[in-house]
Amino acid sequence: MHFPSGPRASLRQSHRPAAATATTASRDHGPLPGLLLTLTVGTGLVDAVSYLALGHVFVANMTGNIVFFGFAVAGIGAISWSATLLALGCFGAGAFFGGRLGGSRGTHRGRLLSCTCAVQCVLVAVAAALAAFADPARRGTQLVMIALLAVPMGAQNSVVRRLAVPDLTTTVLTLTVAGLFADRTPNEVRLRRIASILSMMTGALVGGLLLRHGQVAAPLWAAAAVLAVCAVTADRLRRRDTAELWG
Repeated sequence: MHFPSGPRASLRQSHRPAAATATTASRDHGPLPGLLLTLTVGTGLVDAVSYLALGHVFVANMTGNIVFFGFAVAGIGAISWSATLLALGCFGAGAFFGGRLGGSRGTHRGRLLSCTCAVQCVLVAVAAALAAFADPARRGTQLVMIALLAVPMGAQNSVVRRLAVPDLTTTVLTLTVAGLFADRTPNEVRLRRIASILSMMTGALVGGLLLRHGQVAAPLWAAAAVLAVCAVTADRLRRRDTAELWG
């Protein structure tokens, strides 16, 4: 299994029409679809914590935060505008970092994903440790955790955009769900979309159960483990495929 290079794997791929990218087979992206589905599970775990334990804010789904900010300004729904803006700002900072990390056209796709996941793992683990040893119900602790979680999710989103695997954004599913019902696509594409939806749902389900029966830190430790697995796996596969370059 390898990370392909050449025209199909280049940055130009991200500018293809949607109809063209939607029909790209998973084998054209080597191990990336499996790794990105695993990251999608991690997203569900992290957003379960941010929404259920950190004051109804998302750290990965910025569409939800923009809507929440509107609610906060309207003074309804007990939504914190400061937490929402913090999440948006830190997500943007992470996306900026991810964009610079993947800016080189000579960066191997596996190395790019591995480095990003490693950085994410560290930040999510720090947030988990904070939840374990501090009081996650305190507002100050919550704000620090929101920042620690939003930055890596922004970086992930930016890098995944660069990798440009169709229907696997890892953080949002609106277009994936729409495409599932609206497009006439091969079964392989349909299954990829279903797998993406189920991965996010699985992460949210597991995160909710861990929160219900454990501590706030539990889903974050699980998410850090997911990121560590992705980082190590991507790096090992890259080492077997050193001749292939992203871009």
